[in-house]
This record gives sequence, structure tokens and C-alpha cells, in this order.
Amino acid sequence: MDNQYLLSAVENSLEISTALSSSQQSEKTRDTAIVVHVFFAQDKNTDDLQEFLLLADSANVDVLDTITTSRSTPQAKYFVGEGKAQEIADAVQSHNADVVLFNHQLTPAQTRNLESLCHCRVVDRTGVILDIFAQRARSHEWKLQVELAQLKHLSTRLVRRKTGLDQQKGAVGLRGPGETQLETDRRLIKVRISQLQNRLAKVEKQRNQNRQTRQKADIPTISLVGYTNAGKSTLFNRLTNAKVYAADQLFATLDPTLRKLQIQDVGTTILADTVGFVRQLPHDLVSAFKSTLQETVEASLLLHVIDTADSRKQENINAVNDVLEEIGAGQVPVLLVYNKIDLLENVVPHIEYNDENQPVAVYLSAQDELGIHLLFEAIKVWLKNEILYLSLILQPREGKLRHAFYQLDCVRHEQISEQGEFLLNVQIDKIMWLKLCKQFSRLADIKIQSENV
Repeated sequence: MDNQYLLSAVENSLEISTALSSSQQSEKTRDTAIVVHVFFAQDKNTDDLQEFLLLADSANVDVLDTITTSRSTPQAKYFVGEGKAQEIADAVQSHNADVVLFNHQLTPAQTRNLESLCHCRVVDRTGVILDIFAQRARSHEWKLQVELAQLKHLSTRLVRRKTGLDQQKGAVGLRGPGETQLETDRRLIKVRISQLQNRLAKVEKQRNQNRQTRQKADIPTISLVGYTNAGKSTLFNRLTNAKVYAADQLFATLDPTLRKLQIQDVGTTILADTVGFVRQLPHDLVSAFKSTLQETVEASLLLHVIDTADSRKQENINAVNDVLEEIGAGQVPVLLVYNKIDLLENVVPHIEYNDENQPVAVYLSAQDELGIHLLFEAIKVWLKNEILYLSLILQPREGKLRHAFYQLDCVRHEQISEQGEFLLNVQIDKIMWLKLCKQFSRLADIKIQSENV
């Protein structure tokens, strides 16, 4: 068997190739593939398969044939039965396919066995997603995160390599006791992972400093989250007049983008566009990109963008909620944004309210700019500064604090006591009050009462 496509990790230590890239430079711009999907339920729902075909297209792969089968449990050796595995091998030979794509997560042993049988590369669902990430990453941080995720995935799959990894080096000067090739690869990957983690820690530190600066300035952050291809980037462009890349494909956006957004009665906010989520997103992928998703964790409000026209929108919502819980953003306030209403009949832009008259969902079309003003109204209600009504007693020596209140034009009534104390009735929004508390430490001990207006 020709194992040229199975390079040692040592040879790829400087640049880790994507799962779908051959070790030899191909003249073709797109790989050709055989897609395999196993139904484990009796209803044989094809939605998962259709989504995986979209993933393959996003990874620049031309699907030549799709092979499906039904099983109650995965087979240990090939994941599918031996007869079906041979059918896959025959399909690869007849179509001259470059790769076999499995819409499931394979073990290293299953991958190795299938490659031996099919004489071509075999990539599972995680490998396909990683390949898309590797193609789309643009920023320095995301390139580091993608490489980290690739190496973590590769480190568990060194067993798939058939030759040379169990042998010691035998060239002149290298004979005798020493590391096997497999041990060398594991050590180098471990070293590289450690280097990437250290570099990402520095990037994360810088990002945290920027975040702390915004927090000190009391600037709220709004983060767009949602299933991939729900229309987050299109909505982001409509809200901010940015020119972020938006396309009808899965994982069109990877790199987080931050823009200032002015909202009436709220002031300056920061709007963040983030990577889309997907069902069956491996835990290692989520953990590798936690630093990027930190903007979501510490946001003041999440805009959960939903593809209203998707027949599986409720499952997509649940998948996004699961990821939000995993990254620690489950307690952040959420406003549902039902996008793409232009694809449905008899649905007009509107806001849904709960029993407390708080907006919980907005129906709009980012593509046709329908209902964008309604979204601004809903955000304004969520982030509108809380108004505080305070009665304060200031000593005569606290003239500087009294002057600060008058500068902010928030004094509604004032009396002077017989002892020369200033009795102030103050109406001030909560953001300004917190800023004053930082400037005058005495105010932090005052018990306040507030009303929403």
C-alpha cells in the first residue's frame, strides 16, 4: 500500500496541514469524496446528512457519491459493517475519490482500518470542521487556536500511521537505543501544543486588558450568537454598516469582529460577531476556542440569531444553548432574533413580549432590512440605564461632591439644614452613579433605591 499521504508529524512540525489536504500538492482545487452516513434511528431523518453535505461543500469538496446504512450500534473495526466497508472501498475505486468523509466521530483504530481498506484518506466529522476552520482563519489568534485544535486531534491519531512509527532511527550515527518515531512525534506535538498555549495565553491577556478597559468605562457589550449560517454576519453589517464577509455557507465567519454601536438612551455599546455553532461540536473544539468566545461569556446581552426558515430551528436553538452552557455563558441575558422572515409567508416584523412586558424575541429580515428598527427598540429596553432616585445628606466640607451633582444636572431639590448640611434629592442614571462611586468612595456605602423609567 502507498502510504505517502500519511506523513510523520515530524515532517509536518513547521506547518500542520489540514485534514483534507494531501501531503502532495494536488493540481486540483477541490478534493473529490465519498460521503458515509449511518442512521441509528428508525425514522432515518436526513437533515443531519444534508447538513454534513453543506459542511463538505464549505470545505471545498465535491461529493461523488453518498453511501448510507442503518445500524443499532457502531462496529468496532470499521464503524460500519464489513460488507458496507467493502462497498465504500469499491466506490472509492470506481469513482477514483480522494477521500472518504464520515458524518460521525471515528476512533483512531477505525480510521486506520478504513484507510487500509480504501487506500485513501478517511476524515471524520471533526476533521471536516477543523479543515473549514483552517481555511477560514485570518487573524493571528484564530490561526493559533486552529493549529492547537488540529494538534490535539492529531495527537490521538498517530496510531493510524502504518509504517515507520514503531521503528528507531537507523541511519549512520543514529543507531542504538533511543526514541521510536512514534515517541518522537508525540514529544514534538506535546512541545508544540505547549508553545501554542503560551502564545494564546499572551493574546488572551491582551484581550482581557481591552475588555477591562471597556468595563471601567461602563461600555456594555452585545454579542451575536447562533447556529452557523443563521445570518449573524449579515445582521452585524446591517447594524454597524461594517463590511464583514457574509455568505450562504457554514462557518463563513470565524474571526471575532468588534464594532461600536450607538443606541438611543443607551449610548455607546460594543457589538461582537462570533463564530457560529453546530450540532455535535466536539468538546476539544469548544475548549480550544474558549478564549475567543470570552466576549460572549462577559457580554451584557446576547442576540441569539435564529434561521426562522430552518425546519430544525428548535434543535439548532438547543444546540446553541448547550454550547453557551459549556462555555459558562448560560446566565447572560438573551434576546431571540428570528431572522430570514422574508423566506416565510404571512410573517411580518414584530416584537414578542413576556408577562413583565420585557421583549424576548424580535422577528426580522437582515437581508431585506425589515424590522431592524424593532431590534434597536428591544435592545434599548434591555440596556436602558436604570434611573436612581436618591436622598443624600452632604456635609459642608463636601462641596466638591455637591458641585459634581450640579454639573451632571441631576439635582431636583435642595435644602440646607440648621447645621449647614446639604439635603439633596437626586435623579441620576445608574451608570453615572457608579462612575461617581468610583470617584467618591463615600458614596459606595449609601443604600440606594431605584425605579425604572
